Amino acid sequence: MPGPLSGIRVVDLTSMLSGPAATMMLGDQGADIIKVEPPKGDQVRSMQRSDDGIPPTFYSINRSKRSIVLDLKQDSSKEVLNRLIVDADVFVQNFRPGVIERMGFGEDAVRAIKPDIVFVSISGFGESGPYSNQRVYDPIIQALCGLADIQADRDTGRPKMVRTVIPDKTTAVTAAQAITAALFHRERTGEGQHVRLSMLDTMVAYLWPEAISGLTFMDREIDPRRGQLGLDLVFETQDGFISAGAVSDSEWQGLCRALDRPDLIDDPRFDSASARVENTGDRRSIMSEEILKWPRAEILARLKAEDVPSAPILKRREILTDPQIIENGTIVEAEYPGVGRVRQPRPAARFDKSPSSIQCPAPRLGENTRAILAEAGYHADDIANMIDGGIIRAAE
Repeated sequence: MPGPLSGIRVVDLTSMLSGPAATMMLGDQGADIIKVEPPKGDQVRSMQRSDDGIPPTFYSINRSKRSIVLDLKQDSSKEVLNRLIVDADVFVQNFRPGVIERMGFGEDAVRAIKPDIVFVSISGFGESGPYSNQRVYDPIIQALCGLADIQADRDTGRPKMVRTVIPDKTTAVTAAQAITAALFHRERTGEGQHVRLSMLDTMVAYLWPEAISGLTFMDREIDPRRGQLGLDLVFETQDGFISAGAVSDSEWQGLCRALDRPDLIDDPRFDSASARVENTGDRRSIMSEEILKWPRAEILARLKAEDVPSAPILKRREILTDPQIIENGTIVEAEYPGVGRVRQPRPAARFDKSPSSIQCPAPRLGENTRAILAEAGYHADDIANMIDGGIIRAAE
């Protein structure tokens, strides 16, 4: 059964993570993603060891795609890209501002070929301004958007980075949603448009509701650190770690009963949600001391019985055997010729009429060059001549 985006073709010039992860989501939903790579390939191909040119990180953000190699410094390769654009619905790039125009594929040039195309530009900082032409990686955005400040050590105040690329992946989700919205607009009006988004804008919007919301009301600002809805995070038990949170009054009362500390229910420091936020330090200290008295399984059972949000803190390998992950079918396994057995998280959104699925494994560099060129109308002899002349590259 075809996915919800079946029939949509995306010409994808993105590299690294934010763009490729966005188009991977579209590919899982049935879109035909043509990944256009330079002769050396996407940089992520070389960031981890791999015997076959498909390291695990590259695989996980480039599945459900096809790869064609074009050296866009050559006019003949540019002509190939022009022909691919003719049948495309979406054109996505994440070069620094101005680069795509210098390559000859700015919006005006692409729209001259396909007037109703959805043209997508993903940048680090935006298309103008003091940072716009700087190189960018995920930690740079964490530094600028406030995330490193949010993660600061409570005792020393030293900022900390999150150890996963949240800005990249949040931008990917935002881009995928924006692309589908633009396609919906085109379906209703026949109009293509230019969708622009930056990692910096994405993350400020992402963090604002609970982490920066203290700055919302301009005539009565409060310190964002006070307004931050910092849920209870990590607590140590006798034999492992858990996470537990108590936001509402009923949850706090249940937590107190689970810890055999009913005396805390009416403690004026904690008898309302606002009081618990105001006295976060005392609350966390008491909870830490009390939870440490219990074995992990026992305290989790008591918290569950009191309907207090809680869970064991799993090591990454333990995710594979967690009963809820298994029940959800979150991780799927498959075997592909030349790749072997692989496991991946399935597409998170489930469509009951047009289900999404992993369409194919991540491609080797230039694996689909011949097929894509044939679909674009090139004769087999012409394809062979271009390969022999170094104009394009195709995997053997």
